Amino acid sequence: YEEAVGPIDETAESKSPRDDDGHGTHTSTTAAGSVVNGASLFGFASGTARGMAAQARVATYKVCWLAGCFGSDILAGMDKAIEDGVNVMSMSIGGGLTDYYRDTVAIGAFTAMAQGIFVSCSAGNGGPYANSISNVAPWITTVGAGTLDRNFPTYVSLGNGKSFSGVSLYSRRPLSGSMVPIVDAANVSSTSSGNLCMTGSLIPAKVAGKIVVCDRGGNSRVEKGVEVKDAGGVGMILTNTDSYGEELVADAQLLPSANVGEKAGDAIKNYISSDPGPMATIISRGTQLGIQPSPVVAAFSSRGPNPITPEILKPDLIAPGVNILAGWTGAVGPTGLESDKRHVSFNIISGTSMSCPHVSGLAALLKAAHPEWSPSAIKSALMTTAYSTNGNGKTLLDISTGQPSTPFDFGAGHVDPVAALDPGLVYDATVQDYLDFLCALDYSSFQIKQATNRDFACLSSKTYSLGDVNYPSFSVPFETASGTWGGVGATSTVKYTRTLTNVGTPTTYMVSVSSQSTSVKILVEPESLSFSRQYEKKSYVVTFTASSMPSGTTSFARLQWSDGKHVVGSPIAFSWT
Repeated sequence: YEEAVGPIDETAESKSPRDDDGHGTHTSTTAAGSVVNGASLFGFASGTARGMAAQARVATYKVCWLAGCFGSDILAGMDKAIEDGVNVMSMSIGGGLTDYYRDTVAIGAFTAMAQGIFVSCSAGNGGPYANSISNVAPWITTVGAGTLDRNFPTYVSLGNGKSFSGVSLYSRRPLSGSMVPIVDAANVSSTSSGNLCMTGSLIPAKVAGKIVVCDRGGNSRVEKGVEVKDAGGVGMILTNTDSYGEELVADAQLLPSANVGEKAGDAIKNYISSDPGPMATIISRGTQLGIQPSPVVAAFSSRGPNPITPEILKPDLIAPGVNILAGWTGAVGPTGLESDKRHVSFNIISGTSMSCPHVSGLAALLKAAHPEWSPSAIKSALMTTAYSTNGNGKTLLDISTGQPSTPFDFGAGHVDPVAALDPGLVYDATVQDYLDFLCALDYSSFQIKQATNRDFACLSSKTYSLGDVNYPSFSVPFETASGTWGGVGATSTVKYTRTLTNVGTPTTYMVSVSSQSTSVKILVEPESLSFSRQYEKKSYVVTFTASSMPSGTTSFARLQWSDGKHVVGSPIAFSWT
């Protein structure tokens, strides 16, 4: 960093692991924070806070600075963590999409995995768009984000008698119960993108004393609140656009505010445009528990398919990542803005940066319970016991659309910590398995050396297949046949091999397959696996015979092994291109 940017300004940030930003404190306390009674942010989410592995020890490595994160510094931090003997590496850090031999995080994570270290990474906040996933190496556990059953309701009451619910973490002096004028930012701005409430865009004479409706996007949500406040506004309603749907992410704004979904936002704007004297007020209702449906997939959570290796399904799973309460630095206020002089011990923020350390801490618990398990065994236990349906048996929803989500959104599903402790069977993988994976990608010895720091040559006499990576999920890309309507009638056949390791008692497992579509026939051989001892391994082959479908078609299925007590589940994703 210093080689590129110059010496670190120690008046602006600490040249040490001390956290000046808040992000690192929040993620590390989520993973392993000690028990703290009476934790809250301004009274919101009040209760006892604890990390996932509250008895674990944390080592932190600062690799990011005010002007960004350099690959060499990330690798140096990972190397130091490996040298220090950590068991789990939690990386709430984004990564570009590139081949594994050029991917800094993938390179460092391979060395960690080879040393028996579990590496979890955030999936990214590029959702709800397809192919937005990052940190996709198969030796990394890639974590997307879902919601909790807790919310911070705030109500917008309009002059026409209608009321809409949103969320907010504003805690200071509320608006008086009486109505005040409300305006659409698009109509009180000096710019063509005035609806976004960008810094310096609002006209104070048209905003003063009013509630301003701003659209989400373009700049941070809290920067919009500052812009409204600086222009003389007394409140802000932040409305989702179609990209975010009905996702409600709460913020500790500096003025009375409500973040509302797209439908409520459209109704509020319609009221403003149709009423000659529109009025409104904002009323906060604190903390509400028991929100349903829950969990749902966060709109911002990055999605598959995997753009680097479509045969590896990513994300691997999801965990809580919306409106998460965890520790915070004393160096900045809860918004992170320079103008925010408030000091808090805990903060509520959202992102896959928040979901990743949940899984990291759970991996530490599994490692403590099963110290002999490899990183891939821990990943398998977390994935095969995850759930993808809610209490009434329906698939978890995608909050950006309100429709059922898919394995390209949630991977294997939402993590289930208790079930993961006793998965029955695991899909284990070794360093050799991942080297074979790189051979299946046709990597040269030089590229393998770059990716793994190992001298390894693929054997010309051996056939390598991406379908043979011993992964707990299945992703099966097909080519659309040429011809009318995507070559309908043409078929193709693909075989994937998997090996299961018994980590329970001697028993027999039976397989079952369920599928959304009749366009792919799925044959599993054998249909039963009998284990006579712990750590015994048994393999099976899955044959997928697919009819050609138009390019862009996707379909999903599920394969699971059960002995009557354990269910070892795997999602299957089909795609045609």
